[in-house]
Amino acid sequence: MADGARAASRDTSERRREITTMIRSRGSVQVAALSEMFGVSMQTIRKDLHYLEGRGVATRAYGGAISTEVVNAPVEPAIETKRASHTEAKERIGRLAAGMVGPGESIMLDSGTTTLQIARFLPDDEDLTVVTNDFDILSVLAQKRKIKTVMLGGELRRRNMAFYGAQTVAALDDLLLDKVFLGVDGLDIERGVTTHHEPEAQLNRRMVEAAREVIAVTDASKFGKICLHRIIEIGELNALITDAAAPAYIDEAAARLGFTLHKA
Repeated sequence: MADGARAASRDTSERRREITTMIRSRGSVQVAALSEMFGVSMQTIRKDLHYLEGRGVATRAYGGAISTEVVNAPVEPAIETKRASHTEAKERIGRLAAGMVGPGESIMLDSGTTTLQIARFLPDDEDLTVVTNDFDILSVLAQKRKIKTVMLGGELRRRNMAFYGAQTVAALDDLLLDKVFLGVDGLDIERGVTTHHEPEAQLNRRMVEAAREVIAVTDASKFGKICLHRIIEIGELNALITDAAAPAYIDEAAARLGFTLHKA
């Protein structure tokens, strides 16, 4: 092996050891930051992360990677399981959230079984516009005679009966919304609001950009769970609606990070 090739191999091995140390100490890394730090291309860093993923060090995520020791909610439950779990708490949350929608507002209901409850409790007001990508939410809204309903197109993901893809994201480009109600797969103070499905995370981030007010809705079972794909940081929320079983630390986090906490 030529001296140059040996040096390149040594540099690659050393860089990957350092990245491994960073992932284990920090919990996650970002491609752009690593590229700048090591003075190599982002494509090179992506290859490094792919290599480390194959050795069980990390799991690839949007814009970087997360330590396999951090991701603690690796399997997305089936839609039937979600519908049957924590139903009373979800109904209370849905009723409270629906009461926060003002006359004449335009809102976005993210996919999910908690946001489905918001749709159920919304008043049938002809001045209210609801945008969604969720098939079940559409079915509920279709039974109301006055609400204006906008369905985002795209490809149907049957695991959670919602639409995703470039067409779905593009449909939000010209929309200005008063509120977005985000469903939650995982919510952790340090790691943020997370989800299992990367296209969902991408769509959710676009929803957040389109709305004046961002409200997460979740029952207490989602606290402390971390899924693979981060949507936003907790501090980017305007409000969080949960139930009375939420852990005490969420009250302190709300005061420190500046979002309004509601318990149904």
